[in-house]
Amino acid sequence: MPRRLLLFLAFLTAIFLPASSALAAERTVDLTAADGTKLKATFFPAARPGPGVLLLHQCNRQRKVWDDLARQLSAAGINVLTFDQRGYGESGGDPYDKLTPQQAGAIERDKRPGDNELAFQYLLSQPGVDRNVIGVGGASCGLTYSVELARLHPEVKSLLLLSGNTNFAGRQYLRNSPNVKVFLSAADDDEFPPSLQMVEWIYVLATDPEKRFVHYKTGGHGADMFPVHPELPGMIVDWFVATLLKTPGKAPGGKEVPAEIPKEIGFLEMMEQPGGVAKVEKQLNQARQRDPKAVLFPEAIVNVIGYEHLASGDNKGAIEILKLNAMAYPNSPNVYDSLGDAYLADGQKELAKQSARKALEVLATDTSDPEALRNGIRDSAEQKLKQLDENQP
Repeated sequence: MPRRLLLFLAFLTAIFLPASSALAAERTVDLTAADGTKLKATFFPAARPGPGVLLLHQCNRQRKVWDDLARQLSAAGINVLTFDQRGYGESGGDPYDKLTPQQAGAIERDKRPGDNELAFQYLLSQPGVDRNVIGVGGASCGLTYSVELARLHPEVKSLLLLSGNTNFAGRQYLRNSPNVKVFLSAADDDEFPPSLQMVEWIYVLATDPEKRFVHYKTGGHGADMFPVHPELPGMIVDWFVATLLKTPGKAPGGKEVPAEIPKEIGFLEMMEQPGGVAKVEKQLNQARQRDPKAVLFPEAIVNVIGYEHLASGDNKGAIEILKLNAMAYPNSPNVYDSLGDAYLADGQKELAKQSARKALEVLATDTSDPEALRNGIRDSAEQKLKQLDENQP
């Protein structure tokens, strides 16, 4: 083909192809963590300078679950970075599914925050990224990391939160940050049922007046909802385009009609207010007078709240919360084992023994919990009793 014709075709292509075709090619990059671990990432640049979004994958997937969404955001004018957490996908580190709970906990505590910060700073360092207008999105454990990054970085203006949890500090941040835009989504058939309840709770406590909750009957966990509901990525693109690019600080379509939230979520919120545990206990007693089997709040989430207090050194607060959980769920061996952990942490050895023995007693007739959970409770309770007996003066 003559060179003049080739140039003419190139000229036509530049004129008539959409702006998204002018995007620089997405590129794979290596990030080096503080301990030398290589983390594999993909950067999806926009065609012109604009905001950036960091997407953090759930802990049963890897970064490529975001590829289609990242490309749509890039085509819409938003720079995107995804990366594999250590132990996932193409990143270094021991495979996460091969770690013991203790090893996994150490990584979550000692390594993951630095890895997420490294990825965040890489996004901010890229040419064309407006480092003052950033969004962060996460699914499952990635939700936790997303809120933590937002809490540490005021340049985060918008959040995408799918099927996951945040800790007490994250919940307080969302309660006190009405200007941070919050988009949430979860499905009833999530393989990890507490994920839906946590998203509902985040929706209740977040003070963003334009927060949005897209609630599905089906769809699964986190980014697994995308192929089941192909409209969801489009909603997310519209959300980030509006809150970061076109009308920063304002969500698309105005205030969302509030989603239907179970009443039990309100009790979780009450529990975290001053004097809230005593108020919930009083209401539980009143409800039990009308119906001896009345339930006001989800056992699993209250158990998590108790351990959050333990992790922060608030042993007394943990005991108060876990005693309430045991009162509400007297046939659950797990609530007694957890209460035993709280008593042990507080140095109340005799009460720790009593709780561990109660866990084993209830466990003997427990048929509702999965075998793996029953085995874990048994091991935990027996280990506490052994530890306490060995230390007996």
